[in-house]
Amino acid sequence: MILNLRVDHKIADIQSMENISKDMDVLFQELQEKYSIGEYIEISTCNRKEYYINNDFISEDDELLSHENQSIIIDYGPSAVMHLLRMTSGLESMIVGEDQILGQVKDAKHKAVKNHHCGKSLDAIFTKAIHVGQVVRNKTNINKGAVSIGSAAIDLAEKHIGTLDDKSVLVIGAGKMGKLVAKALAEKNLNAIFVANRTYYVAVELAKDLGGEAILFSDLEEYLANADLVISATSAPHPIITKKRLLGIDMNYEDVMMVDIANPRDISDDVVELGVKSFNIDDLREIADENTKLRIKEFGEAENIINDEFILLKESFKIMEVDDILGNLRASMEEIRQRETQKASVKLSDVDGSAKILNNLTNSIVNKIFYDISKNLKKAAKDENQDILEAAEYIFNFNK
Repeated sequence: MILNLRVDHKIADIQSMENISKDMDVLFQELQEKYSIGEYIEISTCNRKEYYINNDFISEDDELLSHENQSIIIDYGPSAVMHLLRMTSGLESMIVGEDQILGQVKDAKHKAVKNHHCGKSLDAIFTKAIHVGQVVRNKTNINKGAVSIGSAAIDLAEKHIGTLDDKSVLVIGAGKMGKLVAKALAEKNLNAIFVANRTYYVAVELAKDLGGEAILFSDLEEYLANADLVISATSAPHPIITKKRLLGIDMNYEDVMMVDIANPRDISDDVVELGVKSFNIDDLREIADENTKLRIKEFGEAENIINDEFILLKESFKIMEVDDILGNLRASMEEIRQRETQKASVKLSDVDGSAKILNNLTNSIVNKIFYDISKNLKKAAKDENQDILEAAEYIFNFNK
């Protein structure tokens, strides 16, 4: 059974998401201890946390899944898979049509493969999901001129402080999200842009692309003092900008705007007590709603593609059900072929070229017999003819 555990921007604000994500990790560990889950993929972004699990022993009525935290969404089977297809297509994103989720899903799958907990089923499902995301973007305008969380943060800033012309901007974090912010800032006529990152050379590379300046993380206070806009997007496990830290800086708090697009958050809530204009991912919802309205007409075509691809995925899984039967059958037939060929070769040892002739002949016979059996079993799988599949498994499973 495919099981999906998730929390996302649709049901939780940023504070709740941080707390629920921790609860979800605990739930996953409990399931892991109980069922020894060997096949799973974890997806974690700034506005969602998800687990995809493949395990045939977990029951839908398991007491662990009647979790006291009702904000954890739990989907099973087709619903879980359909959600994944919609997600990679950009339909479940806060910024509808954004391309970043596709890369994030690819990275999650790659990590699971590398760590040996992406099995055959999840590999097939995620490969299909990534393909669907690409097809939807190629055949619709869902991502045409699509904004990202990064560019939405810039739009939010301009709504509150006006044009960024001649402004001084500090970007904290030069990872994927920081790069999205930087890409949006590159179009602005800024006075100066500074990039801070714990790994300095990464900040240097990004600043070079922007025509800005990289700064050492240890010099953050100096640049916070002079920034008009601060956008923070690090992967730090705790806030890096707090009221206590700002109190040690000689600056006009009311003149600076801070936008936090990290999860966990980089900027603590208490900075507003100093007069700082502080915003986080939750404040991007207005920008996100405007973006959704622009793309709503693309939903129908995207969903048609998703539904068609989902049907193809179900058919491929039906075929996968008979792969083990066909594998056992082929191995048994090959064993018989080799044994009988060897016997015949001994009897015909005095005939030149007999071994090659016999090998070719027996190969041809096995291939022709196996072709019809394989074709009929795959048809039975597609037609969901369970009686034929069970009979075939009983007849051909020679190891039992």
